[in-house]
Amino acid sequence: MILNLLEEMLNVFNASKEGKKYNLTFTRIDGDTKPELRESIQENFNNDPSLFACLLTTKVGGFGLNLVGADRAIILDPDWNPANDNQAVDRIYRIGQRRDCIVYRLVTKGGFEEVVYKR
Repeated sequence: MILNLLEEMLNVFNASKEGKKYNLTFTRIDGDTKPELRESIQENFNNDPSLFACLLTTKVGGFGLNLVGADRAIILDPDWNPANDNQAVDRIYRIGQRRDCIVYRLVTKGGFEEVVYKR
């Protein structure tokens, strides 16, 4: 559900605003992405510098991907098990990564995410 919201936000942001057109192109890998397509999406993302983002969940992003085309990871929905989040972040911080990597964990103060993060 969060990927749908992010995709919608990016599409709205890319819509023409006051004569400006943002070109925040992105790819997406989710649970419905066929396994045979995952590798081509990964390769395309890693080799096309015009791609702004690759949207994924920590569950999908935590296994078998190498996303050295990224240098930022944003955790929006922390998992109860921090190892799952760390595994997903490790998809960008891999052998072959040439840039510094930065991780953002967006946590709502006083919300459920804060409770999960503190535990």
